[in-house]
Amino acid sequence: MRQLTKLQTAVLLAGALLMVVGAGLYVVGIAGFSPVLFAIGAVAFASMQMMQTYDGNSIVVRRLRRIMTLGDVMFMLSALLMLEDTYRFILPLFMKYSSNGYYQYVTYVHNNWVVLLLVAAIIEIYTTHRISHELNKEEQ
Repeated sequence: MRQLTKLQTAVLLAGALLMVVGAGLYVVGIAGFSPVLFAIGAVAFASMQMMQTYDGNSIVVRRLRRIMTLGDVMFMLSALLMLEDTYRFILPLFMKYSSNGYYQYVTYVHNNWVVLLLVAAIIEIYTTHRISHELNKEEQ
């Protein structure tokens, strides 16, 4: 596994911290700028994690890297849904093109960022643990 530089590692950790702070502030009720913090953190974290490549031959680690990339995409989608939940950019489209638009908006968009965030976090935890285990097994 290609290691990140010190700067890339710092951006990865800062992105993770911004995601935690953004989600925490949003849950507490400070929704003004917390989705922006979360979005910046998600983009920083996902981009740095995608730069960490694997050049080996293990099919298992390659599969886990693809699954990890799916988790990164889910982090960014949850950031978009959090931004939508706060600023309601597409709510007028739901209201304009559907007779029960607000109901559909609440069903499909409102607070669904939490589901994506939870699934992405579980994927990231699982793949990080498994990749570490597989790389240790490969070294021996």
